[in-house]
Amino acid sequence: MSVADPQANKAQQPGTQTYAARAARWLAALRMRSASGDARLLPENQLTGPMPWVIAIMIALTVVAAASGLALRNMAQAASADLEGGVTVQIVSAAPAERNRQVRAALAALRAAPEVVSAEPVAQDDLNALVEPWLGTRPGDDLEALPIPALIDVRLDVALSGGATPARLAALRARIADVAPAARIDAQAGWLAPVFRAINALQWLANGLITLLAAATMAAVLLASRNALSNHRETIEVVHMLGGTDRQIARVFQRSMAFDAAAGGLAGLVLGIVTIASLGRQFAPLGSGMTGSAVLAWTDWLVIVLIPVLGVALAVLTARLTVLAALRRML
Repeated sequence: MSVADPQANKAQQPGTQTYAARAARWLAALRMRSASGDARLLPENQLTGPMPWVIAIMIALTVVAAASGLALRNMAQAASADLEGGVTVQIVSAAPAERNRQVRAALAALRAAPEVVSAEPVAQDDLNALVEPWLGTRPGDDLEALPIPALIDVRLDVALSGGATPARLAALRARIADVAPAARIDAQAGWLAPVFRAINALQWLANGLITLLAAATMAAVLLASRNALSNHRETIEVVHMLGGTDRQIARVFQRSMAFDAAAGGLAGLVLGIVTIASLGRQFAPLGSGMTGSAVLAWTDWLVIVLIPVLGVALAVLTARLTVLAALRRML
């Protein structure tokens, strides 16, 4: 009888052969991936884990937040441009005859000013329609006797006057003070200053939400990469001993993450666009006004479409840096 070689018996153990064969396949696949880029190395099936769905949710929320911030910016810019040279003159007088006289005198003085582009009185019917719900009047009631201020809409030449600045308002008051002592002049933008502050706060909120979503995506990718490394630690060690480099191993994980991130990003983009369209239909009945200018231009849509691309790049970069850092500590 011949005595069997212990090393040969050890090599013939099924577990050892399977492990060595798996490591050899890993290394062969890794080298093939480096050459052609089409070999699959990770044993998990794509899209079976939670990562694509997590990224889809993050991208969808980011798309909605970005679209909201861009729409608010467009609305604020449009309103600011419309009101930049706008001035309202109120003639406050209880006597209708005196009020009308001062309106005519103020119009003549304002139209003679070089910085004034236009000065038009607001129709009395429009004023009556504005106050009618608040006064509880009925159709046919005489509102002329009520001390409703007469309004004059004034537009300034922004290039010439610099807009409705305090100095320009003071100059207009001085111009009409003698002919219309009951006149009050206000910049139209001043009425909406609280609205502009609220819009600015909402824009900061949208930017902060986008930053938090990006940080959450990085954290999710980091945890997923560390979990994948932990699950394949033994195989990675064997591949490393057989000549595989950290960069080759990291490339495998980052390409797998890129596939999951791309699938999740596309799903998130579609979900986000559907949400934006649904919100747009809800705001459409509001009609004109400030909300009518809260629309997205083609450049805004380009930014929205680029969000999944940036999300994939962020996920791949995070996965690569996480894997390389973990491999340096592991091996």
